[in-house]
Amino acid sequence: MSRPFLKMNGLGNDFVVVEARTAPFAPTAAEVRAIADRQAGVGCDQLVSIEPSEKADARVRFWNADGDEVGAGGNASRCVGWLLMEASGRDQAVIETQGGLLTATRAGDKIVSVDMGEPGLDWRQIPLEEEMDTRGIELQVGPIDDPILHTPGCVSMGNPHVVFFVPDAEAAPVVQVGPMIEHHRLFPEGVNVGFAQIVARDRIRLKVWERGAGLTRACGTGACAALVASYRRGLVDRKATLVLDGGELVIEWRESDGHVIMTGPAQVDFTGTLP
Repeated sequence: MSRPFLKMNGLGNDFVVVEARTAPFAPTAAEVRAIADRQAGVGCDQLVSIEPSEKADARVRFWNADGDEVGAGGNASRCVGWLLMEASGRDQAVIETQGGLLTATRAGDKIVSVDMGEPGLDWRQIPLEEEMDTRGIELQVGPIDDPILHTPGCVSMGNPHVVFFVPDAEAAPVVQVGPMIEHHRLFPEGVNVGFAQIVARDRIRLKVWERGAGLTRACGTGACAALVASYRRGLVDRKATLVLDGGELVIEWRESDGHVIMTGPAQVDFTGTLP
C-alpha cells in the first residue's frame, strides 16, 4: 500500500515523516534502510512516524538511517511539533516519545522551541559499561602520553551522547574517530559523538557523528548534550548558541526546573509517496 510522506529538515538534518495515525506503520530495518538510501530511496538521516497517543497530541517513533529504532530525535521533534501545531492551530503540542513526553512551542515563523526534559547524567542513564563520573570519563584517543582527544563528558538526552572538547571543530577528526567511539565497548547501546569547540561563554561550534547516521548537518539532541556537558565543566553559561554545519540552535539548560530547551527552525522540503 502506498503511503504519503513529508520530507522535512531542521538545519539540514533531514527526515522522512510518515502519518501513521490512521494506518499502522511498522517498517522492517531493511525497509528503513531502503527509504533512507540517498541513491535508491528518498534519502534521509531519520525516518519518523506520527502515531496515535493516549497521553499526548501524538506518539512519535524514530529510526536512524541504518534501520535501528532510537528513543529521541531533537531536530525531528521540532519538525513534528511544527506539523502538529499547524494542524491544530494552537501554539503548543505535546509529543510522546520512547524517552518521555516533549512539549513543543511556537517561537516564531517556522521557529519551534522544544522542552527536551532533564538530561540524564548518571552513568547508568547514558548508559556506560562501568561506573564513571560523566563530567569527564576515562576515555582517550591517541598515544597514552599525548592523546589527541581525552576525558569527554557524557549526557543522555533520551539517547546517549559523548562530547569531546576540541580547540578547533573544523579540524576535529570527526570521520576518523566518530565510528570508533560510536561502537566503543564503554557504550553498550552505541553513542552519538560530539566535537565541541568553546568559542565564547554563549557560543559553541559543534560537529556530531550520529549513531547509525554518521556525520550530519545538525544534531538537536547533540546540541543539547554539548551545552549541558560544557556547562558542567564551567566552560559556558546556561544558555548558548550552538553553531552546527546546517545553522544555529539556541540551547538553554533552565535553572528553574533543570529542563533543556532547544529552539530552532523547522522546514518542509517536499511531499511524496512511499511505494
